[in-house]
Amino acid sequence: MQPQYHKWYSHNLGRELELQVFGDGGVPVLVFPTSMGKYFEFVDRGMIASLGNKIYSNWAQVWCVDSVDGESWYNKNIHPRHRIERHMAYERYILDEVVPLIKRSNDSPWLTTHGSSFGAYHAMNFALRHPDVVTGCVTFGGAFDISGFLDGYFDEDVYFHNPVSYIPNMSDPWYFERYHRNRYVLVTGEHDMCREKNERFSNILRNKGIPHEYQVWGDNTGHDWPWWNKMAPVYLP
Repeated sequence: MQPQYHKWYSHNLGRELELQVFGDGGVPVLVFPTSMGKYFEFVDRGMIASLGNKIYSNWAQVWCVDSVDGESWYNKNIHPRHRIERHMAYERYILDEVVPLIKRSNDSPWLTTHGSSFGAYHAMNFALRHPDVVTGCVTFGGAFDISGFLDGYFDEDVYFHNPVSYIPNMSDPWYFERYHRNRYVLVTGEHDMCREKNERFSNILRNKGIPHEYQVWGDNTGHDWPWWNKMAPVYLP
C-alpha cells in the first residue's frame, strides 16, 4: 500500500514534522504513536496491514502523525511548566494544521482519534477537549493520567490536559451534548499493565454519564502490538 507523505514546517512547534496517510477515503482515523513514537510506527508494527481490508474498501483512511513526547512529557531537562507548554503547542499543531489538512483531503463528517498506550492519552485527551472536531475515539491499553510526568508540578494548564482531573468536574452542557453524540471506546487486556487505569477512567466516564464502551480481552491478552493488531480491525474506525 503506497501512502501519501506530508512534511512541513510547523509554526506552532518551530520545526518540521512528518505524517503518512493510508487510503483514499472513508472515516479518517488520526493515529497518535506510543511514547516518543514516530509517524511510521503504525505501519512498521503491522497495524496498517491489520486494517488493510477497511482501507482498501474505503471504509477508513488512516492518518499517522509524529509525537513530540521527547520534547514535552519525557523531557526531564526542562522545567515541568515548559513540558506542558510544549504539549500545548503540539495540540495547536494537531488542531490548526493537521485537522485542516484532513478536512481538505476528506469530506467525511466524521473524525476518529486512536492511540495505544501513551498514544491513547493523546487520542482521548484531544477527543474530549474538542468533541466538536472529533466524533470518535478508540484506545488500546490506554494511560490517561499525565500528572506523574511533571515531578509534582500542577497548574491550570496541567489540569485541563489531564482527563482524570477535568472530566470529574465537567459540567458544561455544550460538552455533554457532544459527548452523547460521539463514540468512545476503551479496550484493554486481562493482563494489560494499564488495565487498572482503563477501569479507573471508565468509572470516571460512567460517573459523569458519558456513554462509552469498555472492553477487556481475555486469552492472556497483554500490553503489546500483537494484541493491538488483533483489536484494530474489530474496533477501528
